[in-house]
Amino acid sequence: MSELRTPEVEDLLTVFSKIQDKDDIFLLLEDLFTIREIRETSQRLAVARQLDAGNSYASIEKATGASATTIARVSKCLSYGAGGYTMALNILDDARKGK
Repeated sequence: MSELRTPEVEDLLTVFSKIQDKDDIFLLLEDLFTIREIRETSQRLAVARQLDAGNSYASIEKATGASATTIARVSKCLSYGAGGYTMALNILDDARKGK
């Protein structure tokens, strides 16, 4: 998706990479995205975590409220995507371990 890496996207990446404080990141998320977009994005990460743990689609749907379509899309990204979900899950695992 190199066509997606426009100068505007690069600016967004720079901003996110420089923000250290979670509360400041949240402020930016609130301004950039709708409440629904924040919830849906967070839900996808929760789905990725559950898929990574080997949970079934039915249990993930029940636990997260995500549709089967969303679960399938996240699953496809975990298997064939750019590795972003895996990186995010590793970051969360490290944070839980205190690294």
